[in-house]
Amino acid sequence: MNPAMRLHMGLKIKKSGMLVAMLLVLTSLMACSEDIQLSPEHEIKSLADTFNVSVSTMPAHYVTSGTVTSDHRVSIHARISGYIRELNVREGDQVKVGQVLLRIDPVDAKQALIQAKADLLDAEADLQRYDELLKAGAVTRQQAEKTKLRYKVAKSQVEQARNRLSYAEVRSPVAGVVVEKHLSQGDLATPGVPILTLEDPASLLVVTYVSERFVSGFHEGDQVDIEISSLKKTYQGVVRQVVQAADTVSHQFLVKIALPEVDDVHPGMYAQTGFRVGSRQALMIPQASIVSRSGLHAVYVLNEQSIAQYRMIRLGTLSGDQVEVLAGLHAGDVIAWNGQPDLKSGMKVQASGNGR
Repeated sequence: MNPAMRLHMGLKIKKSGMLVAMLLVLTSLMACSEDIQLSPEHEIKSLADTFNVSVSTMPAHYVTSGTVTSDHRVSIHARISGYIRELNVREGDQVKVGQVLLRIDPVDAKQALIQAKADLLDAEADLQRYDELLKAGAVTRQQAEKTKLRYKVAKSQVEQARNRLSYAEVRSPVAGVVVEKHLSQGDLATPGVPILTLEDPASLLVVTYVSERFVSGFHEGDQVDIEISSLKKTYQGVVRQVVQAADTVSHQFLVKIALPEVDDVHPGMYAQTGFRVGSRQALMIPQASIVSRSGLHAVYVLNEQSIAQYRMIRLGTLSGDQVEVLAGLHAGDVIAWNGQPDLKSGMKVQASGNGR
């Protein structure tokens, strides 16, 4: 073979090697991507739950913003005047019925008890003296009865003073949570001025305002869908009260909605209320079928050959374990999830029977 032919042959071999290398790199990149392109005899099959997408009738909502609050809110006041000697609870503390919340230095109450006891001793002495004078005929029975009445009044005043002294120890009338502390240790407590505010977390309401356009359609006992955004959960509430007087500034009406007893919801949380004002058509799919990546949502849709295809969707409202799809799917589509092995585009899917 002459040198020219050997050079041509070498270049050809070199080009073939480069082509093979490029094909290997391309094959590797394709294997790392979402799509899997395999021949029918080498298909990867996945056993997965499936769901036939169809149009559902859903309630149409008038949505407002609200706040979770307690239906049982109690202000703790002092019943006697005095400086707060002990105040060992703070915001967020759980308290029990009868638990000591604070103690007041009862200077005035102690003085009142001392004076009442002195008056009782005088009245008791007068009673004994007048009894002897009555026996001797030195006073009338009416005068003796007056001293007896004075003794009873003095005795009653001692009991009242003792009761007032017991008010120095303030106990919780309910089981609840301390939500506000208005005074601190060392402050002067006076009757009528709140010291603490307690709320019962087991009795919750959502308070919201509704437009005058819709208020006539809402009544006590109506069901309301309540979404707690921070928990990403929806609950069924019941209208407790519709205040039939609009706010003078916003011209909206206050509505109170009772929440079911749940552990995760606390007073002060933000809520969205959905009042039912009709019905609408919507595509609903199981929330478990959604694949979320970097804030984007998608599902695996099966084609006529039951091959999975990754498709982006846009979500709407959540209703229990179902979520509305606003874009990306159509009635009649079949979606799959919970695959064994994990689903990827191009996989052949066999229904596990757990979906519908």
